[in-house]
Amino acid sequence: MKTKIFAIATATALLASTAVAQDFSAPLKARQGQFRIIALNLGILGGMAQGKIAYDADAAQRAADSLAAVSQIDPAPLWPEDSDNEMTEGTRALPAIWTDHDGFLDKWATFGTAAAGMQSVAANGQEALGPAMGPLGASCKGCHATYRAK
Repeated sequence: MKTKIFAIATATALLASTAVAQDFSAPLKARQGQFRIIALNLGILGGMAQGKIAYDADAAQRAADSLAAVSQIDPAPLWPEDSDNEMTEGTRALPAIWTDHDGFLDKWATFGTAAAGMQSVAANGQEALGPAMGPLGASCKGCHATYRAK
């Protein structure tokens, strides 16, 4: 009888733990892909602004358009609760994203505003890129300082 009760309790515990455990691989890969797109396009624009990459108005505009488009992606499915670095391997997302979710969304909106600013000037010449890079960099830094582990 004790063996049967132990087996039932063990099976129940295993089922409960698998029901609680969540697979965050899809949203984690999606948000990491989103940040790779941001980094790639910031690299293009930053390289052009610094003169390390020859300025090309069309390429600058495409990079800026990509940043603006990425900023419009709904963050909700990419950031399910408990997909932070304390609960999920492979992420630097801090739990503060969920404990201060409004602040996190404000930072994301700030990035969107900065991306739109870059989008509006990207094709106007190399000299227009530098001033627009400042708000983009500040928006990234502001979010990373609060919501991303080093």
